[in-house]
Amino acid sequence: MKKKTIFAVLFTLVGLANVYAQLQLPQPSPKAQVMQTVGLTDITIDYSSPAVKGRTIWGDLVPYDQLWRAGANSATKITFSKDVTIENVAVAKGSYSIFIIPGQSGWTIIINKDASASTDQYKQENDVVRVKTFPSTIPKRERMTFLFSNTSDDQTSIELEWEMVKVSFAVKVATEKQAEENIKSATSGTWRIHANAARYYFEKKNLNDAIIQIDMALALAPSEWYAIWIKAQIQAELKEYKNAYANALKAKAEGDKNPQGFFYKTQVEKAIAEWKPKADAESAKKKK
Repeated sequence: MKKKTIFAVLFTLVGLANVYAQLQLPQPSPKAQVMQTVGLTDITIDYSSPAVKGRTIWGDLVPYDQLWRAGANSATKITFSKDVTIENVAVAKGSYSIFIIPGQSGWTIIINKDASASTDQYKQENDVVRVKTFPSTIPKRERMTFLFSNTSDDQTSIELEWEMVKVSFAVKVATEKQAEENIKSATSGTWRIHANAARYYFEKKNLNDAIIQIDMALALAPSEWYAIWIKAQIQAELKEYKNAYANALKAKAEGDKNPQGFFYKTQVEKAIAEWKPKADAESAKKKK
């Protein structure tokens, strides 16, 4: 009987241990990740997100003029898929840690090449760049959060918000140079490669290179509505409305042959309506 009792107790204890082992509860500072593609560069930040929980954060939980790992639990890591520039300092692609020194007279944001460093392991000689900045006041944010804002093809602003404070720093990327290199290295010669290159140049207002690329695309695929439409837009930008109008009509005729793939149909039809009077005016002017 005694043995049965012992086995019953052991069985109960093992069962309780399994229950506790499987118990899932919210973490005080859960893991978080944000990612933003800037042009051709992916920027990823991995961090743990502490909460205010009624505490005094700045100058207390996070002391002034002391190194802070910009998060909780472990190092805050930032990863760049390509080379970037921060405060006019070139930063090679790879992973880094972010540290911050908050202060009443200004803050210092640090990018350190030891991506896993804790505050105890931090070495200033591993700093890649230090950004001097000043915080701004925001509506209360309970959990510490990293955000991207004002993102363009060429740069983004990385912001840290917590409690009622926000600090930020800008990251610049070499998208135009990278795109040029990609265009030059794309040697397969398909019409779509040249059409996409022409679209890129057109959006950058580099119309000379846009024309070169779209003519190469059309030499390979003279009936592709997408390539014809790009050329029409370039011609309209050059104020060659007669040619632009003619190519827009041609793009519509080719696109209508495959309605499911004619994904710019509305834009083409709108352009046809807008360019017709300009094309007529251009033709009338040439007759005088």
